[in-house]
Amino acid sequence: MAENKAELAVGAAVMAVAVGFLVYATNSVGALQSTAGYTLTASFRSAQGISVGTDVQLAGVKVGIVTDLELNPETFRADAILSLRDGVILPDDSSIIIASEGLLGGNFVEVQPGGSPFNFEPGDQVMNTQGSISLIELLSKFVGSGD
Repeated sequence: MAENKAELAVGAAVMAVAVGFLVYATNSVGALQSTAGYTLTASFRSAQGISVGTDVQLAGVKVGIVTDLELNPETFRADAILSLRDGVILPDDSSIIIASEGLLGGNFVEVQPGGSPFNFEPGDQVMNTQGSISLIELLSKFVGSGD
């Protein structure tokens, strides 16, 4: 009888931990897909290395995520929708850059604020963008420049 109580207690503890993980996972996914904040659109020549869910950072702090990424058939550029959290107010001459965390690290979207007295409004298009830079292209330019 005591063994059944011990098994029941262990089973209940396992179920409680499983429910805790489920709640945590649900909240984490909900935070990623949160609609709080506002969106901006950025158009890149190359969006290589980023995808939906990629972090948007300002001064090394996560301030949003990439919520959509698709090819614009008219311009042949990659249009990214960036969802920024409320309270992150950007001057309208800010730049959006696809940056790398290091030689072997992943990419993220970096916001470099400008100095304009006017700010972006929700849904605005960011004009100052720089796409990802291919390491292979850089190496081939470096090796090819030794002529």
